[in-house]
Amino acid sequence: MTFQALTFDDGAIVAASDDGLWRIVDTRATPLADPGAIVSLTSHPDRPGTLYAALRDGGLRGSTDGGESWTKADTGLPASQVLSVTMAAEAPDMLYAMLAGDGLWRSEDAGETWTFVMDRPYLDGAEHDVLSLVSVASQTGMGGIWLYAGTAAGLTRVPDCFCRWQDVTAGDAMDTLAAGKTPAPTAPLPAGVAVRNLGLANAAPDQLYAGLETGLWASTDAGVDWALMSPEPVAALAVDPTDPLHVVAARADGLSDTRDGGASWSPLTFTKEN
Repeated sequence: MTFQALTFDDGAIVAASDDGLWRIVDTRATPLADPGAIVSLTSHPDRPGTLYAALRDGGLRGSTDGGESWTKADTGLPASQVLSVTMAAEAPDMLYAMLAGDGLWRSEDAGETWTFVMDRPYLDGAEHDVLSLVSVASQTGMGGIWLYAGTAAGLTRVPDCFCRWQDVTAGDAMDTLAAGKTPAPTAPLPAGVAVRNLGLANAAPDQLYAGLETGLWASTDAGVDWALMSPEPVAALAVDPTDPLHVVAARADGLSDTRDGGASWSPLTFTKEN
């Protein structure tokens, strides 16, 4: 099985694969209703069973029963493909969706209605589609929190006041520059590598993960500095909302999980039930 998207829901792993949508508990996988080929999944941290799925062929679907059934959640969105969907870390009824060739849209009523809020990020002299999107409950200093976005040109972020896309820098970097000093060197993600997967647990916003073709990378300072935790390419990842060191990743040999933030891994084996 090849996996395209993962999320946690009430202790279970919800996994979208080329063989359908599955709910994995321990060593058992049970099939869920398949809304179509899924490219992005997100789940409500406080309401078990509430899921949203962005579809490869266009559209957004929502579920309130853990994926047993799905309804349209894209009224008001353009016909463009939804590349990534996420929930606001401090207001889970607020959804954000990035549309191919379009920009960032927001719903404040759990997908009932949508409004356009911002163009795509402009990086390296061109606009870029956002391949992965997460809401990070780290204060911006402007009365809000951050949205982090992974693109083919790397990582960027925007405050939820939507003033402008910007680089990820240490909180005191601007103060250091203003004082005429040189900011401390950082260890960013590899340049020129697409950031296709981002993940974190809302309760630990400084513990951020990125899945790249070069492997799984982890940051403990909200994306300023990164360390390679596993060199295997990552096709999808999800972080346990109750344990920020518990990560599940889809790799070439299937699903694996780590309980220590990526230092060690174990294969996830399961039996499919129909």
